[in-house]
Amino acid sequence: MKREEPRKPDFSDVTSGGSSTAPQGTPPPPTEMAYTVLSGDSLSKIAKKVYGDANKWRRIYEANTDQIKNPDLIHPGQILKIPAA
Repeated sequence: MKREEPRKPDFSDVTSGGSSTAPQGTPPPPTEMAYTVLSGDSLSKIAKKVYGDANKWRRIYEANTDQIKNPDLIHPGQILKIPAA
């Protein structure tokens, strides 16, 4: 009895290039942004401007512990990292 060789798949009609269900040209949302502290700003005021909720000030503080030792003391001109909402 003669053994048949398994058939190999035919990919002759496949073209190069990728396929994706993601919309084309849509960049991913940013993970953080920069904010320059203005005179009169506080972390809660910045959180209110950015997130719409002053109580989220701790997210900003925790993202910037390398430059903020006391969350009540920020200075005009400081550039803070603002995590994405």
